[in-house]
Amino acid sequence: MDSNWAAEHLQTIRTLMERSAVYRRALAPTMLGAGAIGLGFGALGWFRGGDNPKGFILLWLGAAIIGLATALSVIRRQAFSDTEPFWSSPTRRVAQAVLPAFIGGAALGMAALGPIPVDLSVLISLWTLLYGCGLHAAAFFMQRGMRWLSWLYIIMGSLFLLLQGFGRSVAVDVRSASLTMGLVFGAGHLLYGVYLWLTEPRKSP
Repeated sequence: MDSNWAAEHLQTIRTLMERSAVYRRALAPTMLGAGAIGLGFGALGWFRGGDNPKGFILLWLGAAIIGLATALSVIRRQAFSDTEPFWSSPTRRVAQAVLPAFIGGAALGMAALGPIPVDLSVLISLWTLLYGCGLHAAAFFMQRGMRWLSWLYIIMGSLFLLLQGFGRSVAVDVRSASLTMGLVFGAGHLLYGVYLWLTEPRKSP
């Protein structure tokens, strides 16, 4: 093993651990924003109704893009306010950790837009499972709460698949699919964001 590579790798890990508090401060508004977006799109999908699965998929791919853009904007602003570079080596490590699962989720959504009919319950299950795996990979660089959240999504996605196998679908139509997505990705993020905000150490005046 190259000694320079090993030293750089250890320094990156040490820097990530030292900045975990900074990431935690950025996570609270990021999770609150993601929760609001999830609930908003869930409500939009519920009230739109309809029976077009592809419309549902496009709706939630759009929600994912908006959620990601919002998260990057919040993290960028937090980094600048703490006089930290945004696209630093530690940030690249986190991005590389979540990228495989997120690419898989995007590819799954794009494939579901094809001519072959897709089971929305299975799609939601796999999206939830992949998202949990992505969070779990990123949680290595963060505090324990992110690992708990990642396991929550992994367990939910796994349970959704098991229910599907026993004929208990979590999404029987487009409206129920939007409701499920809103609760999973909206309420889940919102509750975690509130937890982070309430437990965030306050600076002394």
